[in-house]
Amino acid sequence: MPLVTIDLIENVFTPSQKRELIEKVTEAMVAVEGEKMRPVTWVRIKEFKENDWAIGGNPLNASAVHALAAGKAA
Repeated sequence: MPLVTIDLIENVFTPSQKRELIEKVTEAMVAVEGEKMRPVTWVRIKEFKENDWAIGGNPLNASAVHALAAGKAA
């Protein structure tokens, strides 16, 4: 029974985007493990509060992630 956990920072992805992540990750797992495993393939999203996640000692918040995604300096 596979369990995939996706860690995200709060307020970065919309509910619709999170649903799409779940659907696409499920499809990727089923493509590898076979259709019969779909009913027991779990995908969950765990969200961390802004600034509870850091890279290189620099805390990240949703604004910084959105800036990075837009190709701008955080």
